[in-house]
Amino acid sequence: MWGIVVGMEAEARIARRSGQKVALPAGAAGLLADGAGGLVSFGIAGGLAPGLAPGTLVIASEVVLEDGSRFPAGLPPGCAVPEGAMRAPVAGAAAIVPGAAAKRDLHRRTGAVAVDLESGGVARLCADAGVPFAVIRAIADPAERELPPAALVGMGPGGRVALGAVLASVAARPGQIPALVRVALDTRRALRALAAVRLA
Repeated sequence: MWGIVVGMEAEARIARRSGQKVALPAGAAGLLADGAGGLVSFGIAGGLAPGLAPGTLVIASEVVLEDGSRFPAGLPPGCAVPEGAMRAPVAGAAAIVPGAAAKRDLHRRTGAVAVDLESGGVARLCADAGVPFAVIRAIADPAERELPPAALVGMGPGGRVALGAVLASVAARPGQIPALVRVALDTRRALRALAAVRLA
């Protein structure tokens, strides 16, 4: 049994279909304490490599941290991903990388094709515990996109959308609505791609 670590409730709903235990990052160590033989970092990601369309599945060959540390990643037993998923490095970041220039720089420095907020912690935790880990991510935010401000304040406790913060941001800057709609549609595409993964 491997535990699954997610950052959003929408990701958790998909992951729970596997029958495996699912937790937010704060509960990742608890999954190992409960007997998980490894962890899967599962969810959406930002694109770093040019041309990766929303919904592209990325299976990490390794996770690259901000200090340059690299941790090789695998896949859990029984996991099956759709044909066309790419295997490549993924960057683990402490904060959302919102702009195209910053994404280009991170891609150039690390060789990673995608970035997310959970995989770095999962990689380090599993390395310290001496257990394997995997990263399965779907692109929701292409490398060429500048994220609107509301997308940066959109997550609240427990991985749920912070609707109040989003509405306040939109009220202050209504011109971001079209970009925010595109983000929502592309996130939906990414979640559909994740739903096609067989985790166990």
